Amino acid sequence: MTTTQTTAPSTDGSRPTPIAPAQDRKLLDAVIDIATEAGRALEARYSTRARPAGRQDMFRAGTADGEASLAVLRPRLTALRPEARWLTDEYETAELPPGEWWVVDEVEGNVNHVHGLPEWAVTVALVRDGHTVLAVVRQPVGDLTYTALRGAGAHLNGVPLRVSAKADLDAAIAVTGQAEADQEGTYRRIGQSITAMLDNALLVRASVPSTFPMLLVAAGHNDVFWQYEPVLPGIAAGALMITEAGGTVTRIDGTPWAPGADTVLATPPPLHAPAVRVLAPIV
Repeated sequence: MTTTQTTAPSTDGSRPTPIAPAQDRKLLDAVIDIATEAGRALEARYSTRARPAGRQDMFRAGTADGEASLAVLRPRLTALRPEARWLTDEYETAELPPGEWWVVDEVEGNVNHVHGLPEWAVTVALVRDGHTVLAVVRQPVGDLTYTALRGAGAHLNGVPLRVSAKADLDAAIAVTGQAEADQEGTYRRIGQSITAMLDNALLVRASVPSTFPMLLVAAGHNDVFWQYEPVLPGIAAGALMITEAGGTVTRIDGTPWAPGADTVLATPPPLHAPAVRVLAPIV
């Protein structure tokens, strides 16, 4: 089922701003409840004292975490939108076919969860005909609920989010994410891009998973985020949060971003062109 969006004149004279349909607003409320319930299931399994001894322990605990969260998410989200398909391949980089898709990471930051660290969450995004229309990130540690609705802004616990007002890259906090695998020299590009950004930004960090630094861009704490070969469930929610908070999201070369793109760059509008100039030459 496709929901038609109306538009309203933008406040800055640019393209019209979509107005979120009432149906999507109601859907967002339901997704918040579902993500919160899945977060509770994970919180019951979480311990700050967790210290896995090796990969087998990590994968065993991580698999059990995912199963506990999906046991909540899959039936309830499917009941909400029976015609929506599920994106289950976390290495998906192709353009999504038309229609609705649930893009879910049942334990975003699972490696943190199994190590007793606080940065883990449940992320749910709904992509409709190539556009992310709603997103929820529920972070039980800290009782944080990030939400975004296309055309209706991004919020943290109901408070509107806004990207940084910085206009100079040399004052920026820039963050990149680690790719899932070395695909055609991706690790080389990550290293070269960090070196290039170190020469231009105030502070450069590398972080896993992608969702959290993207949320910080939406909230104005970080200023630049970029990643090669991103996993769609890790960036779909964050991309909508950033654009709805007034930011710009493209591919690293400055061309339009869409779900399945092989790179992503997110900044406040004034920092976009400078970031592209730094990163685009790295191929």
